[in-house]
Amino acid sequence: MTHPAQPKASHFINGEYVEDTSGTPIPVIYAATGEQIATVYAATPAIVEQALSTAKEAQKAWAKMTGTERGRILRRAADIMRERNHELSVLETYDTGKPLQETLVADATSGADALEYFGGLAGSLTGEHIPMGEDWVYTVREALGLCVGIGAWNYPTQIACWKGAPALACGNSMVFKPSETTPLCALKVAEILHEAGAPAGIYNVIQGMGEVGGALVTDPRVDKVSLTGSVPTGKKVYAAAAEGMKHVTMELGGKSPLIIFDDADVENAVGGAINGNFYSSGQVCSNGTRVFVQKGIKEKFLARLAERTGAAVLGDPQDEATSFGPMVSENQMNIVLGYIEKGKEEGARLVCGGNRADMPGFFVEPTVFADVTDGMTIAREEIFGPVMSVLDFDTEEEVIARANDTEFGLSAGVFTNDFSRAHRVIGQLEAGSCFINSYNDAPVEAPFGGVKASGVGRENSKEAIKHFSQVKSVYVRMGDVEAAF
Repeated sequence: MTHPAQPKASHFINGEYVEDTSGTPIPVIYAATGEQIATVYAATPAIVEQALSTAKEAQKAWAKMTGTERGRILRRAADIMRERNHELSVLETYDTGKPLQETLVADATSGADALEYFGGLAGSLTGEHIPMGEDWVYTVREALGLCVGIGAWNYPTQIACWKGAPALACGNSMVFKPSETTPLCALKVAEILHEAGAPAGIYNVIQGMGEVGGALVTDPRVDKVSLTGSVPTGKKVYAAAAEGMKHVTMELGGKSPLIIFDDADVENAVGGAINGNFYSSGQVCSNGTRVFVQKGIKEKFLARLAERTGAAVLGDPQDEATSFGPMVSENQMNIVLGYIEKGKEEGARLVCGGNRADMPGFFVEPTVFADVTDGMTIAREEIFGPVMSVLDFDTEEEVIARANDTEFGLSAGVFTNDFSRAHRVIGQLEAGSCFINSYNDAPVEAPFGGVKASGVGRENSKEAIKHFSQVKSVYVRMGDVEAAF
């Protein structure tokens, strides 16, 4: 019997599944058991060529359609995705190990939201008329052309849509390369877009490691690269794209601060800290992993946090009762366990967790360290796992300076019942996606992205349109032309 997560083929190109088994085999491992559930093959140079040439060819006719026509296709894809939410969520759980309780509400649904939102916007993408006395200028918003999307392994369905939806709405075509760790879900996105009426070649998916990514990023036919990944990968891809003067969006990592003042509602603050550290088993780039708690409520906060963290249900991710899943891979689990050891060695106080869970798969217990200081490794480096660092602070001025003392700037959050303080503090934090009395909400209507080393550009919202289109201006003279001779 073939496993339910076995894809029809490794790649989706020009409207159909395509296989080339001469590429390097990539085993797909189910994080909850460690078993291999599928195999895909890395794209050979011939596959890369096929994907790029068909996407380049298909784009011109796609851009000539009206935005309303393109939008209708994206909205239809959103409807199909919602209808199939259950099976797509099961697949997402096989791909990532995230619990079904989470994938049912956060993954294909978020992808469908992006397709619906940008589908609705597509018909409204216009230029402007600029009067110049009797003359005038008009602007036209044009597609960039061929876009490359490079995905991360934590949100494979969502990222495929977050990049694909605005790209397609603007009249571009896309070649998307998912992470080799989670190669399955993007194929379904491509299949659904094609079924919804996207012309063949408009959204192609090919598999592979860094080598395939490199071939895509450096190809002269590619006009834009959108990457979700780590800062070191981002620097490499950004440099390679700059070589060919390509447009880029870089959604990179973070070590975001979550600041909890004495007057905060403790229950909500604990909930925010849990969402910002343990959702997706901590594998979220915007996570608020440096939790600064004002001294007056520190012990109350830690006691309640330990109590609620103890209620996490670790188990079979396909069981909806499970609320906490494994790390995405054995490698990621070992990285996280290494950071936990460093936290212990450097003198942080372990409040709860701290071990690999005694069960099959790559589970790490939700882990909280208290008495963490700014210089500790666990407070400086992005762990990408369920490890929360709780730091103490006294004053507002002090916590703002410490929160900003990092190379990263993706997100930041503040919990307080003093609203003037909330806005004042958020106003001084160096981060792109911020939260007040909440954490990690990412609706498609709101821009998402970072400052400093956390990246360039924004995903989602009307801002994303600017990153997938360019403006042509046309000066129209109504009278005679004057010239010096």
